[in-house]
Amino acid sequence: MLPYLRENFGNPSSRTHVFGLHAAAAVEAARAHVAALVGATPREIIFTSGATEANNLAIKGSCAAWAQRGAHLVTCVTEHRAVLDVFDRLEKSGSFRVTRLGVDNEGIIDLAALEAALDDDASLLSVMAANNETGVLQPLDEIARRLHGKSVVWHCDAAQAVGKVPLDLRQIPIDLLSISAHKIHGPKGQGALFVRRRRPPLRLTPQIEGGGQERGLRSGTLNVAGIVGLGEACRLCLSEAEADAVRLGSLRDELEDRLLEALGSGVVVNGHRQQRLPNALNVSFPGIHGTDLLIALGDVALSSGSACASGGDTPSYVLTALGRDPATAAASLRFGLGRTTTAAEMERAATRVIAEVRSCGKRDHP
Repeated sequence: MLPYLRENFGNPSSRTHVFGLHAAAAVEAARAHVAALVGATPREIIFTSGATEANNLAIKGSCAAWAQRGAHLVTCVTEHRAVLDVFDRLEKSGSFRVTRLGVDNEGIIDLAALEAALDDDASLLSVMAANNETGVLQPLDEIARRLHGKSVVWHCDAAQAVGKVPLDLRQIPIDLLSISAHKIHGPKGQGALFVRRRRPPLRLTPQIEGGGQERGLRSGTLNVAGIVGLGEACRLCLSEAEADAVRLGSLRDELEDRLLEALGSGVVVNGHRQQRLPNALNVSFPGIHGTDLLIALGDVALSSGSACASGGDTPSYVLTALGRDPATAAASLRFGLGRTTTAAEMERAATRVIAEVRSCGKRDHP
């Protein structure tokens, strides 16, 4: 990324000089890397400021492009707030009807309820690939089967899944897919939206206008360095993700085993134990005051839920959707292991968590 912050500082929209042409070439090379990672074509990739903007463009852009009103929108109660808040706003506008599907106690979407919700008025479905708090993977193939033959646009927030588990858009009929750079060790503030090329074309109304960049779907001067960083992150994922998944899955399992062995019934694993990301672990400690635990573990990079909502006292809506009571949901920790996480770091984190859970338990139950 550094050359595009310093000497190669051209604007890719300026095609009349070598500096702009050089920047444009870097953007297109990155676009090809992003496309290759998810089984798309470069023309299907639109660069955004992150997955939040990609979600907004996908959902609001789809709804704004439809001539009819009263359309039926379907989503899931455990989606990221960048999806749920958009649906809330659309519903409050009075122009759309929204169904929010529940999940079972392992976080898997209710497929029977999904099938029932896909009525003749259904226009848009938004279901994520992997949950940002629990790492639970939704059954995309099963969802695809239920969409077969229906004229429903399928949006998928794949910020957590891209680069961590195989995701081939040549095999899964997702129409719109959101990507985040920093979830795969790329730069923060950069993302992309996959927009499937199909006949008839998928219509999106731009949410940011002025300049016509990104095929008119997302105007504004491109963040060349950020785009280059996202492209390089995707290139590395393509060659290293499989090995990373094996190593991180093993470390995650060791961490989980250490906590269960040391704390027994004092720890509850949240979400499906097999159908989840290899690097994700979410656990609750019933009877422990969650805020006290997080404060005590300030030297360990942990959160109690979504990083976007971290620091609040409200229990995780994802965990309460799984059936956890508010107190247990509030006494939860979310671990996310990364490419650079070592076995020694995992062991230190486990030791610190075990010690502080025991200490908090003694304070809470003298």
